[in-house]
Amino acid sequence: MASPFHAGERAVQTRVGVRAEADQVGRIIGGAIPPAVQAFLLRQRLVIVACIDADGNVWASPLAGRPGFIYALDPHTVQIDAQLPPGDPIGESLHAGAPVGLLIIDLANRERIRLNGRAAPQPDGTLQVQIEEAFGNCQKYIQARVVEDASEAAFAGVTAAPDALATPATTLSDEQQRWIASADTFFIASAHPERGADASHRGGPPGFVQVLDGRRLRFPDYAGNNMFQTLGNLEVDPRAGLVFVDFETGRTLQLTGRARVIWDGPEVERVPGAERLVEFEIVAVVELARLDVPHWRFVGYSPFLPRE
Repeated sequence: MASPFHAGERAVQTRVGVRAEADQVGRIIGGAIPPAVQAFLLRQRLVIVACIDADGNVWASPLAGRPGFIYALDPHTVQIDAQLPPGDPIGESLHAGAPVGLLIIDLANRERIRLNGRAAPQPDGTLQVQIEEAFGNCQKYIQARVVEDASEAAFAGVTAAPDALATPATTLSDEQQRWIASADTFFIASAHPERGADASHRGGPPGFVQVLDGRRLRFPDYAGNNMFQTLGNLEVDPRAGLVFVDFETGRTLQLTGRARVIWDGPEVERVPGAERLVEFEIVAVVELARLDVPHWRFVGYSPFLPRE
């Protein structure tokens, strides 16, 4: 049986000493959407899309909607009845056959599924994805949030108006730096030249992302499922995208750049719970006011968060 892992994932698994564990966990990776996952999709409101733009930059973009906006047409095809707002950096890149990674995350119940495949944009602007990989992830580091009742009443699934866009930049503003420095969650996109794009989740205590300056961030990599899809992709291709969501307002802060892993040393030892660190150098910044993202109310931190 062929391994579900590419050479970059294998290299990281070997370096960390978890190849046997990865082989066991990797059995969950399949090429079709199981019935239980099809039912899960129908209840969800938030999808993170990983894609690569025309310049080769990797981005993570959120799509949101009422329950039922994402669903399986069959075991190999997902339909997403939502459109990216004007100004989203991957809006022009979701052409037929483009590699796409989907992270479908249930914040309230701390559940998540990853579906990776190829884009099949529809004439009405919605998106289908032909699935090549499907697998679940554990509950670790997901902060519980629920959609606010007021947000639910106002939410109409509309996209952001052009005047709601912030000017793209190459450096974080002071306010954006404060936003990141107080965040407890972000999403990361990475890619592999043959296997395609992937979207994943990262969570930690507020302040777990360190802002080194207007162009550089650093964040810990905690113990996970030992498959190392994200770090395995970065082992082959350092390009990555991050998106921070303001869960109270729906604003998003999207970053694309290059990542490198700090595997050990005093910098790692100083961060509680960190098994390694990832340093991210920013190439471009896009901030959007997304009217299509509902507002979430914070419920509680993940019980898996590291303690001082």
